[in-house]
Amino acid sequence: MKISLIAGAALLSASAFAQPVAPLQTVEQADANLARVAQERAAAEREFSEQEAVCYEKFFVNNCLDKAKEKRRLRLSELRTMEVDANHFKRKHAVEERDRELEERARKDAETAAANAANPPVPKTVAPERTRPAPKQTPAERQAQHEARVRAREAQEAAEAGQRAKKVEQYQQKQVESKTRQEEIARKKAERAAKQAKRAADAAAKAAADAEKAKQKAVAK
Repeated sequence: MKISLIAGAALLSASAFAQPVAPLQTVEQADANLARVAQERAAAEREFSEQEAVCYEKFFVNNCLDKAKEKRRLRLSELRTMEVDANHFKRKHAVEERDRELEERARKDAETAAANAANPPVPKTVAPERTRPAPKQTPAERQAQHEARVRAREAQEAAEAGQRAKKVEQYQQKQVESKTRQEEIARKKAERAAKQAKRAADAAAKAAADAEKAKQKAVAK
């Protein structure tokens, strides 16, 4: 009894799934097919588990299991095809929607550009700013400006004189430093010459002493 019920349920499920699937027209249909695939896949796995238990009660266990596995493989393959078609339809629909939005946006931009070209906006004109005449100066103001110019010129001349004096001082300082270096060089040269003369005199005295000793030895013989 149990075997017949399981077999009947499997036949009903297989016959229901074997019904032709209408071509997809909307995203809602694709979603419905995906939901149906999920349900049918779960049912296929459940029926296989039940059929597997039945097979172990039969004499030809392997033959029964092979048939159950093949039946499950065929059902899962059909479900996979339906799933791929539904996902492909949804992706295609999304791309088409995006293309339509881009085309609509481009059309509106073109219409806006054409409208602006036909009726360009009038640029705003800015009135030039009037130049105010300079106020007249009083004699006291002119005198103050003259004195300010004189003081500025005197300050500039004083600054230039200070710069010249500083340069002269720097030149003199360099001359003193150069003279000091030359004197130091001359002193060192004189010291070296004196040392060399002393070494030469010592060498000559030693040579003379050696010669005298040699002479005395020769006379003694």
